[in-house]
Amino acid sequence: MWLESFLKYLAYERNYSDRTIAEYENDLKAFESFYKDLNQTLTWGTIDADVVRDWVVSLMEAGYKSSTVNRRLSAVRSFYKYSLKRGWLKVSPVKNIKGPKREKLLPMFLKESEINHLLDGHFFSDDFTGRRDRLIINMFYATGIRLSELTGLNDGDVDLESKQLKVLGKRNKQRLIPFGQELEALLIEYKNERTLLGTNVGGALFVDDSGCRLKNEKVRELVQNYLSLVTTIKKKSPHVLRHTFATSMLNNGADLEALRELLGHESISTTEIYTHTTFEELKKMYNKAHPRA
Repeated sequence: MWLESFLKYLAYERNYSDRTIAEYENDLKAFESFYKDLNQTLTWGTIDADVVRDWVVSLMEAGYKSSTVNRRLSAVRSFYKYSLKRGWLKVSPVKNIKGPKREKLLPMFLKESEINHLLDGHFFSDDFTGRRDRLIINMFYATGIRLSELTGLNDGDVDLESKQLKVLGKRNKQRLIPFGQELEALLIEYKNERTLLGTNVGGALFVDDSGCRLKNEKVRELVQNYLSLVTTIKKKSPHVLRHTFATSMLNNGADLEALRELLGHESISTTEIYTHTTFEELKKMYNKAHPRA
């Protein structure tokens, strides 16, 4: 009765999709089965916080990811919030229940041998498209900029003399990123090749064959195609190259605070995930190299 009323509320008052409602129903019925298995006399109105805690523990022990457990707990929490509004209960048994902490997913990145193979190999043509694509891959790896930052670059944002980029990041915050001689040479080659096209709309740095600013979708596609040539990692995106930049910097002695500024992170805690990545690599090297590991 309570469950049926809640599902109707989701459908007619909250206008949730059929799929979302079905997910709520499955999660709530799974919880109902759990507490009925504990005690057939238990109902939605008589269970307490200990039952909810036991349920959460059982899900974790069954191997469910914390994201799945938290989603199911959220469904139960929403149900009891609705029950309180209807006056069916005075206190929710989920009130003080905290879900498991989400697992921190380590970022994927290319090995140095893989990125070097791509940049030093013969994967790029000598025409405009090839020079542009080589520059894009190099720029992601050499500067660690985000996809939107790269496609948003204008000619005026590139200072070849000072070897620095002016990047407009999240929340319209500007930052300066230095680059080296290799990227400088590639920029000059690309700009010379682009000039031969005879068109450049709006001063965009990266353009397509018609001179229009390159779209994010096109960059994602070309990055995926090139990374597929040198790596078997599951994710092959511009952000993987950003992760590769950060990991390479730390592996070669970069200061964490300096890396934070280069990446445009608000908090140092965001940058610290790369220290976990490099430590995982260190453990692999240790286990492989040490005779008693």
